[in-house]
Formats: sequence, structure tokens, C-alpha cells
Amino acid sequence: MIFFLIAIVIFTSMYGFIGWRIIVPASLVPPWNMIAWGILIVFMLLPPVSIAFRVYGIDNTLSNILAWIGYMSLGFFLLVFSLIVMRDLVWFGALIVQKSFLLVRALLTNTGTVELLNLERRRFLVNSVNLSILGISGALAGYGFFEARRRPAVVEIFVPVDDLPDDLEGFRIVQITDIHVSSTINRSYVQAIVDQANNAEPDVIVFTGDLADDTVPHLRDNVAPLSQLSAPYGCYFVTGNHEYYSGVEAWIEEVKRLGFTVLLNEHRILQRGEGSILLAGVTDHEAGRTLQQHASSPEASLNGASPNHVKVLLAHQPRSIYSASKLGFDLQISGHTHGGQFFPWHFVVGLQQPYISGLHRHDNTWIYVSRGAGYWGPPLRIGSRSEIAVIILTAAKNPSNSE
Repeated sequence: MIFFLIAIVIFTSMYGFIGWRIIVPASLVPPWNMIAWGILIVFMLLPPVSIAFRVYGIDNTLSNILAWIGYMSLGFFLLVFSLIVMRDLVWFGALIVQKSFLLVRALLTNTGTVELLNLERRRFLVNSVNLSILGISGALAGYGFFEARRRPAVVEIFVPVDDLPDDLEGFRIVQITDIHVSSTINRSYVQAIVDQANNAEPDVIVFTGDLADDTVPHLRDNVAPLSQLSAPYGCYFVTGNHEYYSGVEAWIEEVKRLGFTVLLNEHRILQRGEGSILLAGVTDHEAGRTLQQHASSPEASLNGASPNHVKVLLAHQPRSIYSASKLGFDLQISGHTHGGQFFPWHFVVGLQQPYISGLHRHDNTWIYVSRGAGYWGPPLRIGSRSEIAVIILTAAKNPSNSE
């Protein structure tokens, strides 16, 4: 109930702001003004209604259609909201500069200030820009939908590891993360991801959380293709924050049934010839808020570990890197951020996480942050294509030995 109240407050504020900045300046005559507000309110209510249907187990053709319309419209209005905010910030800055200039000129010339724009010209300018915002948002939403629904890119990343044994040269870790199976991401989408992952010639497959956004009974059929994943050194899973929203214990049992080894603050040893990899996995960074026994602990994931050639940590959120680097992990593999998913929300992600996407060096530990294989909320990706990462271990070159 608290979640719905918070969602309603957020949605009311955002859509109310849009109406205030677009419908009000249009000065529509009755009944068109009421119609415009009514349409906006309907679109505002569709996403919460779709979530309510999911929570209460209502799953039929009508609920699926409403979910698609609700989430697609949400993406459009998020873009509208973002562009309006950016427009207003630019206008506010320009207004301050212009008024300051006029004030200085008035003081120097001993004349009164002048009106910047008459009301009619201002209204015309505002409405023209608003129409442009609606058009641009529509175009971006269409492009973002195409990007979100296309098959993820398969991206190869070479990670140089100091003193890597010859037997581990070229070891391929295929990472899947953040599919967010839901009412708009179904079985066929998951099947495509599975086929791509298997075709990437993995030595091991790792899933770094946020598999689904609903309960196991509702999504069991949609996630079933994951049982087809196959790698010589197995498939491993760690929990993301969304598992804890959808019944984490049931999802852990389900992914085990699908063939994954679930790492809950623990590790396994992967041996290839004379080379060995300590593959550790932690629960989501905030899991302890839901289940105290699931509190994330990179330290505990190393319990009983003996020295090994390579230490790899699977952690859903990139901010686990602070602990991972202190514990001497060579590599952390994470997701969670979706690469920001679409502009300008990557700025918000950057306030919470140290890295948003790609390969980075944190002290002596590498961290790779995947953009994720699916999307969350609106089917929208702009500037952050979904991906399946193929992380390839390679020996680091010693500068002292180079010519």
C-alpha cells in the first residue's frame, strides 16, 4: 500500500507538472481543456493500474494490452517531462542573464527597464516550443522502443589479469543480467537471449540479478528457456534488488530448478588445467533490508578460500566494488544500472553508483558493469543498447618486458 501511495504521489506530481507547462499555456477553450486534462489523467493512471493488476494476479488479454499502453505512454511522458525541465532551466538561466543586462543598462543610462516579451509573443513562443517537445518526445519514444525491443548486442570485453596462468588464457565468462521478465518481456525474448548466450561459446555463464518483476507462478513459463543455458563450468546466479520485490526465496528455488548454482555470499572453485578461478557471489547490496540473513557480505563469500590464481566477484550493484577491491578480487562483474537506460536518467544513476557501464579499474580491481539484457518499466532505451557481455580473461602485459 505504501508503494502505491508513493507511486501515485510521484505520478501526480510529474503529470501535473506536464499539464501545467503544456495544457495551461495552450489556453484551450471548453470542453477541449477538460478533454486534454482527462486524457493526461488516464495515461497517468495506466501504469499504477497495470501494477495493481499484476500484484493481484489479474493476467488476461485486457491487462496485457493496458500494460503495454501504460508503459509505452510512461516512456513518452518521461521524455516530455525531461525536455520540459531542461527547457525551463535554459529559459530561467537566459531570463536571469537578460534581466541582469537590462538592469545594468538601465542604471548606466538612467532609463527604466523594458518589457522582455509581450504576452502574445511569449505565449506563441511557449506553445511553439511545447509542440516541438511533444514531437521530439514522440520520435525519441519510437526510437527508444525499437532499441529496447531489439536483440541485445553481444559484446566482447578483454580483461587483463596479472600473472594469469596459461590454462586460463581466453577463459570466457558470459554475463546475463537485468532481463526484468514482466508483462512486456516474455518467453520469446528470453529464448533469444538464451540462444545468443549459448552461441557465445561460454566457459561459464553468470546471471547477476534482476531476472523478473513478478512472482514465480506468473512468470515460470516465460523464464523456462533459461534451462537451456549450457557451459562447461556451469551456470551461476546472484540475486538483484528486484528478486526481493517479487519473492526472493521462491525465485531462488526456481533458478536452481532451471539449472543455476545460486551463490549467496559464497564461492565455488573452477579448475581448468593448472589454472583455477575462485568465483564468488554476493546477495544484492540492499538485500539485508528485506531479509536480514541475506545481508550482502563479500567478506563471507571468501570464507574457507585458499589462494587461487584468479578471484572473480559476482555482485548485482557496482557499489560492491569498494569491498571487493579491499579484499583483493581481480574482477567484479555487475549490472543494475542498465547503463542509465535513457537520457537523462543516467545522471540519476550516477548519483548512486560509482560506475554506470563498461570496464573500469578501481584500485587494483577491474569492474565490468553491463547495460543489461532487458529493460525496466517503459520499453525504452536511448543511448544505452541492451547487451550480453562476453568477458574474456587475458594475461596482462608486463611493461618491463616490452620493447
